[in-house]
Amino acid sequence: MKVKTILVSQPEPKTESSPYFELADKQKIKVDFRPFIHVEGLEAADIRKQKIDLTDFSAVIFTSRHAIDHFFRIAEEMRFQVPDDLKYFCQSEAIAFYLQKYIVYRKRKIYVGKRTFDDLMKLLKKHKSEVFLLPSSDVLMPNVPKQLDIAKIKWIRGILFKTVHSDLSDLDEVSYDVLVFFSPSGVQSLFANFPEFKQNETRIATFGDTTLKAASELGLKVEIQAPTKKSPSMTMALEDYIRSANR
Repeated sequence: MKVKTILVSQPEPKTESSPYFELADKQKIKVDFRPFIHVEGLEAADIRKQKIDLTDFSAVIFTSRHAIDHFFRIAEEMRFQVPDDLKYFCQSEAIAFYLQKYIVYRKRKIYVGKRTFDDLMKLLKKHKSEVFLLPSSDVLMPNVPKQLDIAKIKWIRGILFKTVHSDLSDLDEVSYDVLVFFSPSGVQSLFANFPEFKQNETRIATFGDTTLKAASELGLKVEIQAPTKKSPSMTMALEDYIRSANR
């Protein structure tokens, strides 16, 4: 079956140079975007219940832009003046650059990983004297605390926001040739919104092992996977599949 329409379960890219737009133009297909999940911030009172005292930490670990937004939001709500000498450890360059929204980048101590948390761990191990705060959502990849504990890093997790299913009722039905998912929560949101969803001839694309597992456990047949050696990005995996399907 040929692919003519794709629904990506993420917000539409803000840059015109997105590889998704290039894919749509090159393959002459329609690509829509719709977040299946979103985050909601917890209140300062919820943070205090976790017995989190922001003055206890000399460094912060950021694995997402959401974590940055909610860390500074909570700091403001708690009237905590973020110290100039606080150290920032960011999983990727994109996350590190996002810090410029809140701090004078060139005047702070910022350590940047290449892309994955494994990369960031190499930096964290060199700073074991620090006491780290890990701002996160209520959903956290299990390998993150495991690696921190194995390395004997002094850290505390602060749940500052939660991941919730978006209301997709206005979609009526999800009738696309390909549905693209990037997290287990995204897959779960599909069935939370459409309990009677039947895959039929819809192709499912998943990014990452945990997303693949969640889709499989919910009875979905996954035909497009990323990252792989051949297709390190989702757009590359989609293009490879479309080329074969649309011959």
